[in-house]
Amino acid sequence: MKPRVLTPFLLSLAACAGTSALRVGDFQFSDPNAFKIEGGELVLHAASKYRPKVRSPFCIALLDGREFGDFVLELEAMQTGKDVPHRDLCFFFGLENASRFYYAHIAKAADPHANNIFRVADAPRIAIAEQTNTGNDWGVKQWHKIKIKRELESGAIRVYFDDMDNPIMRATDRTFGWGMVGVGSFDDSGRYRNIRITGQERATAKRVF
Repeated sequence: MKPRVLTPFLLSLAACAGTSALRVGDFQFSDPNAFKIEGGELVLHAASKYRPKVRSPFCIALLDGREFGDFVLELEAMQTGKDVPHRDLCFFFGLENASRFYYAHIAKAADPHANNIFRVADAPRIAIAEQTNTGNDWGVKQWHKIKIKRELESGAIRVYFDDMDNPIMRATDRTFGWGMVGVGSFDDSGRYRNIRITGQERATAKRVF
C-alpha cells in the first residue's frame, strides 16, 4: 500500500476512531489491565504484568492499525508516580516488534539507564543520544507538552519537553525504518491527552502483544 502523507494535525487518535474521544480500541497494550480511558485521557493506572524478552519498558500503548515513517508526535503528558530519580514516561517509535524499537525515556534525573533515547534491537536497551539534559521535573499533577520528531533518511531523532523550539535530547540512528508509535512508561504511572501525530502513515495489521 502506498504511504499516505498527512497534512499537519490532520491525524489524531480521536479521528482514527471516528469519535470525539479516545477509545481503548485505538491501541494495542502490552498489558490491557494497566491502561484505561478516563475523561478523554489515556491513563496508565496499574503496574504492568508484561515482561519483555529483553530488558526494555513494561508499559506500552501503541497506536493500533498504523505505522509511520517521518513523523512528529505531539501530546500532553502527566507523570503520576513517586518522586524518585527514575520517575519517567516513555514514547515509542520505529517499532517493528516487541524486541526491536526506539523509545525516548524522559526522567527526573539522567544516568546510563534514564533520561535518554534508547534502542532495543533484540538485546537489552542501549542509550544512543548524542545530547541530553540532566533531567526533567515532572512536578505534581502537572501537564507537560511533549514532542518527538523523527526523520528516516537522516536518522535524526529530536525530543522536546515544554520548550517546543529547543530539544532536550538528540540522536542519529537508522537501525529501524517504518514502525508503530506509542506511549507508556518503563514501570511508572501517568496520563496522556491531546495526542496528535503527523507525517507519513500507512496501515498495518501487525499484532505486537
